[in-house]
Amino acid sequence: MAPSPSATRRRTAARMPQADVAEMFARLKALNPAPKTELEYTTPYELLVAVTLSAQATDVGVNKATRKLFPVANTPAAIAALGVDRLKPYIATIGLYNTKAVNVVAMAELLLERHDGEVPHDRAALEALPGVGRKTANVVLNTAFGDPTMAVDTHIFRVANRTGLAPGKTVRAVEDALLKAVPDEYLRDAHHWLILHGRYVCKARKPDCPHCAIRDLCRFGERTPGEPVPATA
Repeated sequence: MAPSPSATRRRTAARMPQADVAEMFARLKALNPAPKTELEYTTPYELLVAVTLSAQATDVGVNKATRKLFPVANTPAAIAALGVDRLKPYIATIGLYNTKAVNVVAMAELLLERHDGEVPHDRAALEALPGVGRKTANVVLNTAFGDPTMAVDTHIFRVANRTGLAPGKTVRAVEDALLKAVPDEYLRDAHHWLILHGRYVCKARKPDCPHCAIRDLCRFGERTPGEPVPATA
């Protein structure tokens, strides 16, 4: 669900200077040199399925489901053979599982029909798959193929606006602003650093400002009180 305009206005800060942007990512990299998605996968197809299932669901919840599903079916052919009705019990703990089951099976069938069962390294081809939008395509392109894309979820949207890194009123505006603001050397991993920062530090209801490694760079005007705590890896 896209953030409301009023919520965006409350979270939007003055734009961060480019020198501070570079310092921000240098610090995030020092704390976590090789950031990774928290979704569990071993192949591009497993990642595609996991990301598709993660819409309006937590990574923890998706991982619990795919730990049962993938040992049984983790290829387009196996998922297509499983079918919607037999897929549903594996993902029934995930929100919107009925719709997701239909999409995952249809996606498997289309991969077999058009791409020989392989996940395409192409945005348009990915977005043509059932249940795959721009954000999911960006995750797959970045995480599976190493492309410097930016998948903006609610965490990244919040961090980009709060900090002043890339203020924007819409998800696409923030995505475009991030692609311009993030230095090239950090762009490959920026998606993961930002989502983890939003998930564990710059949280929605009460940001953990005392433990924030970029507190002095942040333009957010409503910081959580408390003395700064030295950041640790």
